[in-house]
Amino acid sequence: MRIGVPREIKVLENRVGLTPESVREVVVHGHDVVVEHDAGQGIGMTDDDYRRAGARVVGTARDVFDAAELIVKVKEPQAAERRMLKPGQVLFTYLHLAPDPDQAADLLESGAVCIAYETVTSRVGGLPLLAPMSEVAGRMAVQAGAYYLEKAHGGKGILLGGVPGVDPGKVVVLGGGVVGTHAIHIALGMGADVWVLDRSVDVLRRLWTQFGRPLNTVFSTRDAIERHVTNADVVIGGVLIPGAAAPKLVSRELIGRMSAGSVVVDVAIDQGGCFETSHPTTHAEPTYIVDGVVHYCVANMPGGVPRTSTFALNNATLPYVLALATKGWKRALTDDANLRDGLNIAYGRITYRAVAEALELRQRYASPESLLGA
Repeated sequence: MRIGVPREIKVLENRVGLTPESVREVVVHGHDVVVEHDAGQGIGMTDDDYRRAGARVVGTARDVFDAAELIVKVKEPQAAERRMLKPGQVLFTYLHLAPDPDQAADLLESGAVCIAYETVTSRVGGLPLLAPMSEVAGRMAVQAGAYYLEKAHGGKGILLGGVPGVDPGKVVVLGGGVVGTHAIHIALGMGADVWVLDRSVDVLRRLWTQFGRPLNTVFSTRDAIERHVTNADVVIGGVLIPGAAAPKLVSRELIGRMSAGSVVVDVAIDQGGCFETSHPTTHAEPTYIVDGVVHYCVANMPGGVPRTSTFALNNATLPYVLALATKGWKRALTDDANLRDGLNIAYGRITYRAVAEALELRQRYASPESLLGA
């Protein structure tokens, strides 16, 4: 199969779908790879690195889309990229369709087969292609919170870890999943006063066991959220419902009750965000202020550390790329129910129920099995 790797064009997005090492592995398995000129520049990889790995380097994204049967990306296709998709062409990338009706409409119109990293599952119920970027984003969230807590960047002027004789900052983490776990790890390491809220006692028990007494665990209720958010210095939102829009856990009214200079970091912004006041930002303009509270809502946080992120992502995606290329998408999805969970759109139909419901397009839903059997 011919696999295409275009250069990412989202604002300040420097990750790339395949590293040269991954390209070499794909080529050894008998497939062709077409890479756009300078696609790997953001991770320090040159066109010659890709050529040595066995790829053919072409001049434009159009050349990639015209040549490839399988497109491997990182971020959701931008409008210009969506116009280049062809019926039956396979797109394998992050999509985050629930809060993005324009993208969904274009992908439905394209007739392409769109497999989303973020809804591929594992045998134990995890999200193996979302996890690496959630790990990165969780760690970055604390860095961002600490940075914007500084007075020069709009914050209260608090050092997150404090110093002897002075209290540390309070970090509240909403959600104890992958994002939350990694945020907790960094926040505790910086010496912050860390509280995590989650609706699963099993999750809280796991975190208690992992981090011990320095971590404060709280069962999440409306009362608990109000109590802890209003006196937090940094709030990190890391909740997730696979494929669906994130729940709005923090209302605008509650934001208004936080002290001026507090910081909220909405890691769930790709799925619409869990703060009512959130809207997507970019690495070029990462923050805005509502009621005195600094909002950091960058929709591609791991793109800020593209080399780390790309290698971490490729570690997870490469086996699936090989399966799709070697077997073809229908056979690969038929053989692997977990990969089949990644199918979001195919042949003009939505194939992930939570996406259809979030976009109020239930009439466009078709089960993956019905399309695979067609």
